[in-house]
Amino acid sequence: MQDKVTFEYAIIRLAPRVEREEFFNIGVILFSKRKKFLDVKYSIDSAKLNAFSCDLDLEALNSYLKSWDLICKGDKSAGVIGAFELSDRFRWLAASRSTVIQSSKTHSGLTDNPEKELEDIFEKYVL
Repeated sequence: MQDKVTFEYAIIRLAPRVEREEFFNIGVILFSKRKKFLDVKYSIDSAKLNAFSCDLDLEALNSYLKSWDLICKGDKSAGVIGAFELSDRFRWLAASRSTVIQSSKTHSGLTDNPEKELEDIFEKYVL
């Protein structure tokens, strides 16, 4: 049996009208230092987006979130942030924002499988 390690995660939220402070969950970003793991999983429900009667471009939002995926992977196309250390990339992604795409406060836990934990949290809080 593998030892459990700490992990941190933040819920990614979409606030179509920031001034109204309404949002819905669209993803999860999870980081485990000991497992050298950083990944994001996201999905924007177009029906929920339309329920907020906003004029946001779903394709543009998905493109923005794809950049988060590239940052997690440390891809060169992610620019300077993609070259940061793993923990610094997580902190940058999970930082407080007042934009349309935001992160919750970070939460922590123990796991022996960060990939499964990411999937479980995504299913519980996003789907």
